[in-house]
Amino acid sequence: MKKTPIKLELFLKEGRVEAGCDEAGRGCLAGPVFAAAVILPADFQCDLLNDSKKLTEKQRYQLRPVIEEQALAYGVGVVSNEEVDEINVLNASFLAMHRAVKQLKVKPEHLLIDGNRFKPYSGISHDCIVKGDGKFLAIAAASVLAKTYRDDYMNELDEAFPVYQWRKNKGYPTKVHRQAIQQHGPTPYHRMSFRLLDEQLKLEL
Repeated sequence: MKKTPIKLELFLKEGRVEAGCDEAGRGCLAGPVFAAAVILPADFQCDLLNDSKKLTEKQRYQLRPVIEEQALAYGVGVVSNEEVDEINVLNASFLAMHRAVKQLKVKPEHLLIDGNRFKPYSGISHDCIVKGDGKFLAIAAASVLAKTYRDDYMNELDEAFPVYQWRKNKGYPTKVHRQAIQQHGPTPYHRMSFRLLDEQLKLEL
């Protein structure tokens, strides 16, 4: 029996200006953390839009211009791998979301945060929603923007560092990625605070 897809909600509280926030790249060994914040209009409709992890790459790139054209406002925040090493990846994801919210041309009254933790943004209330990118359209939209903008960035880096196959793995800890680190060492884009190799692989620095 085919499961009926769950319909994503447009608002947590109707009539309030809400921005959905999500990040991409937290679990990666290389590259920045990206986050996006999106405010959607009250009449927004898009049946395809869902948690970016449930979409194909092609669908995500199809959705990006739709989101950008129809959103009342959107922003993308970036935190570099050096900053990740300095403040840790959880704080980096909060900071990336703060930077995304700061870019919004319309000030939201409330933030819908994907996940269970967030550092409050000054002057704006928030709710943390576990698996929110599969529940609210604005968070799903933010997940699509964060993911596609980060993928674009990693694809560009791949041209300079092809041995790590970032075009395929986007900096995530695949076997090929870890083997390349073992053979060639880390790049300036690797997160040195992360365990770059499996225990059985020794990194010669």
